[in-house]
Amino acid sequence: MPVDKKKPSGLALDATAAPAASGASIEQDSDRVTLSLSSGAKATILLYGATVISWTINDRELLWLSEASALDGSKAVRGGIPLVFPVFGPPRAGTAVEALPQHGFARINKWNLLGRIEDEAGISVDLGLSSDSLDEDTKSKWPHSFGLIYSVKLTADTLETKMVVQNPDPSNSFDFNVLFHTYLRIPDVDKIGVQGLDSLTYRDKTLGGSEHPESAETIKITGETDRVYMNAPDKVTVLSDGAPLFTVTKLGLKDVVLWNPHTSSSKMGDWAPAEGYKNMVCVEAGSVASFQNLEAGAAWEGGVVHKAHL
Repeated sequence: MPVDKKKPSGLALDATAAPAASGASIEQDSDRVTLSLSSGAKATILLYGATVISWTINDRELLWLSEASALDGSKAVRGGIPLVFPVFGPPRAGTAVEALPQHGFARINKWNLLGRIEDEAGISVDLGLSSDSLDEDTKSKWPHSFGLIYSVKLTADTLETKMVVQNPDPSNSFDFNVLFHTYLRIPDVDKIGVQGLDSLTYRDKTLGGSEHPESAETIKITGETDRVYMNAPDKVTVLSDGAPLFTVTKLGLKDVVLWNPHTSSSKMGDWAPAEGYKNMVCVEAGSVASFQNLEAGAAWEGGVVHKAHL
């Protein structure tokens, strides 16, 4: 593979540091990378947006992906795990990110494959995006030097996604949001509950961003839900018929977004099938209630582990 001078510096990868996972393999073409384990776990990452578009265990799909989602690099992917950086939601006027598109530019740029590593637990790949990779229009809207390293690790029952944000500028800091916008596939939205967010304060985006206390120990999805739970605990559990279905554990992140568009999904042109909201819920780990500040020459790291209970 030719060297790309626009890549950010990679993490130290040493494939001999530990015994390799038996039967681990990576397949790559011009637009995606697929990780496989002999245990039956598999994950596919689209290089456009570094979006994980599939995570399966023994052929059971664990992520929801819209049937109408573009996978050709023409627009952001609807479903899977899109990456939000450096702004969450529509940019607010008067902020340093006000000219950027909704959810930023990480999900609408093609990333570079930096390397791979295997150990006894599984296999992972690193992908990179830097300020040098952006077009001039985007640079003019967010004129900061940066490097992003995104790691995706697959084990027999988990998918770990981790982001390193680098600020190579020796004199200037910048502010950013980051979010792993995970669409979890569920059997029936009427039968799920979300635990681990009780006693927190959340911003309800369906009510203009007003803040409310969460009193329910198990949160049910009964209509359009778009909430930012601030300073959330590290672990959130998604239940189906009272039994654990997924555990989402955040690492170095402050907040959790809970989202299901319910019937308002009919307003989305890239949403299919129409009743797809019944089979998905977004439990999104991130730092979005306020901006992270990254000082000159510094780096920041955060991530999330998704565990499937099958």
